[in-house]
Amino acid sequence: MEKIYDIAIIGAGPAGLNASLYASRYGLKNVIVGGVPGGLTSQIHQIGNWLGSPDISGFDFVKQTTNHVKKYDTEMINCLVDEIKKEADNQFIVFLSNGSKLKAKTVLIATGSKHRKLGVSGEKEFLGKGVSYCATCDGFFYRDKVVGIIGGSDSAVSAAVFLGDIASKIYLIYRGEQLRAENFWIKAAEKNPKIEIIFNTNINEFRGEEKLTEVILDNPYQGANNLKIDGVFVEIGFIPNTELIKDLEIELDEEGLIKIENDGRTSLTGVWAAGDITTGSNKFKQIITAASEGAVATNSILAYLRK
Repeated sequence: MEKIYDIAIIGAGPAGLNASLYASRYGLKNVIVGGVPGGLTSQIHQIGNWLGSPDISGFDFVKQTTNHVKKYDTEMINCLVDEIKKEADNQFIVFLSNGSKLKAKTVLIATGSKHRKLGVSGEKEFLGKGVSYCATCDGFFYRDKVVGIIGGSDSAVSAAVFLGDIASKIYLIYRGEQLRAENFWIKAAEKNPKIEIIFNTNINEFRGEEKLTEVILDNPYQGANNLKIDGVFVEIGFIPNTELIKDLEIELDEEGLIKIENDGRTSLTGVWAAGDITTGSNKFKQIITAASEGAVATNSILAYLRK
């Protein structure tokens, strides 16, 4: 007999993991399919606002939450999803990148988001040669070197604080007039003499030969538009990973986020969504809101399956 899951959870970040935890405790047969356990959470160097764990790294957080889910013998498939099709019987076929497929009565989309690109000259060419989107992943390559962080939100300022213990100099380059990060991160950045903040400035171009050596600014800094630099970390926000659902005709908002009801339901019957990919939680993109949306969606799926 063909194996049919109650829920196919697409995405292994906080939303997907917490959804699986609740599904398992409800007695629902579920499977998690995701490329990287923890998603972008694994790249965070310090999480300070998860209740009960005032100082935990993203790596340790992902390890603990994943192990918690595995206690229930949940099936976890470490690969990507190529396509999701809704069948005539209102069930779903999920096609995996490893060539296999699975069948489920419902689907929970929790694919999160990906780093937003600057879209300027040289960005693509110098990727991995001085341009990066993950300070915790690549920061140690820049010990005692000069680096730049692009952005002014939590991710940018916390990255600057993290690199403050590694690099010799950190330029925090932001297009706005004041930082938008939590006060905790702003104070930490201001305390570090290595961190210098350049406001009202954008990067127009990345330059170098075999690797990045300078960036071109749209506003002069200390009388020049070029800034000598060894590496740059782009931290200007995220865009939702919705490519997977483009053929499902699920309704999105103007920002490309999946529109959901209060219980996580999407516009397509049988499909729920949770986490950074949705319009839920007042679009407040946090680990705790992603996890809670996963729990709420699973509770709604339970009611749906019981009908």
